[in-house]
Amino acid sequence: MIVLENVSKRYGSLCVYEHFDLRIEEGKITCILGASGCGKTTLLNMLAGLVPYEGSIRPQGLRCSYIFQQSRLVPALTVEGNLKLVCKDEKKIGDMLSRLELADKRKAYPAELSGGQAQRVSIARAFLYPSDIILMDEPFASLDTALKLRLIDVFFDLWKEEPRTALFVTHDVEEAYILSHRAVVLERGRAAADLADASPVPRRYGEASSYRQAILSALLSGTANT
Repeated sequence: MIVLENVSKRYGSLCVYEHFDLRIEEGKITCILGASGCGKTTLLNMLAGLVPYEGSIRPQGLRCSYIFQQSRLVPALTVEGNLKLVCKDEKKIGDMLSRLELADKRKAYPAELSGGQAQRVSIARAFLYPSDIILMDEPFASLDTALKLRLIDVFFDLWKEEPRTALFVTHDVEEAYILSHRAVVLERGRAAADLADASPVPRRYGEASSYRQAILSALLSGTANT
């Protein structure tokens, strides 16, 4: 379990978190939702050690994989070269690219990839790195619904074989419903709602569910109070 205890974070006079506590379950996918500016990305950056903070995050020195909204591949390197930055094992890289239907793109450069292909490389990079936690900052936000659902399946198939702790930031209730074991809704630097569902993931897009409705209600409640 990853434990945040009494964590505070300010940017000048702006207080993002004050005495914030959160426990992130090991081997589960936890979703973080909330309005823009509520501290979702700051939370990921604190866990990754990219920004200073007060308080305690345990264990220290977490190895983090990051999947961003944009793939953030190195333009001057091929797909294989990008993956070699985190894994030197060519067989593992080849096996991963085959699984993700990217074997023919091994020597391609990022500019030669579609958005969906680039994001699959980003997902491959996250799983090839031996991380303690996968941090996901709206990785499906810029994709159309059909491609989004395919990539969610890609992510989950890899996660199912190697269940890692994952923290998944999104604005999208459907994404949170489909993929998360737990959903935490942030409001003004606090957990306004902490919801969980034991049904298997990934769940079906658009289906009625009390868990989905609870996430939506918590988000709407926070919007009404801003």
